[in-house]
Amino acid sequence: MSAVSGPAPDGGAQPPVPECLYADGDLIVLAKPAGLLCVPGRGPDKQDCLSARAAHQWPGACVVHRLDQATSGLVLMALHAGAQRALGNAFAAREVHKRYVAVVHGSQGTVPDGPWQAIDLPIAADWERRPLRVVDPQHGKPSLTRWRPAPATEGAPAPAPDTLRVLLEPVTGRTHQLRVHMAAIGHPILGDALYAPPSVQARAPRLLLHAQQIAFAHPRTGAPLSFHLPAPF
Repeated sequence: MSAVSGPAPDGGAQPPVPECLYADGDLIVLAKPAGLLCVPGRGPDKQDCLSARAAHQWPGACVVHRLDQATSGLVLMALHAGAQRALGNAFAAREVHKRYVAVVHGSQGTVPDGPWQAIDLPIAADWERRPLRVVDPQHGKPSLTRWRPAPATEGAPAPAPDTLRVLLEPVTGRTHQLRVHMAAIGHPILGDALYAPPSVQARAPRLLLHAQQIAFAHPRTGAPLSFHLPAPF
């Protein structure tokens, strides 16, 4: 289900609400497009965001987690304070399973053997180059990512030369974690304007990172919920 844009209070066109994959009295699951903020930023030019658009359709919608502006994919929002608290606790307890897909620089031959690899590198704020983050063994917070090459699926685009399609599972949830970790092991994500070298950044018109799967227990009923959204690349 999805919402249709309508007139804004000032007479202009109301930005469309992103596609909704699920909605009940407690929560919604939305498909965030790349380039849209999850919450308002600083300045009048950064007020259009996912939470503001959602509020037009679901008044009182509350942010539970975020995606980077450049990342597309599934975002879970609560519709009241109780659901927000329960879902926030589930994220903090690592009871929410998230899986991303990305296209990175590299090739199959550069990936170690084994179904899943772990990237265990502490991440800290790069205060001199904010909002960037950096691997910092001394001051960084523990950060863990699981990753593996994505299995070939029917209908998936053929990989371009020197690129690899990968699945990513953030065990922790640091800012820019997936982007920092992949760059740190020599596989920067295509189109990454912050962490990829210019030659890799230029290979895609957007960051090729997408939150494609989320699974969690319903905050009121405890029923298992799982959603999948194929990547648009």
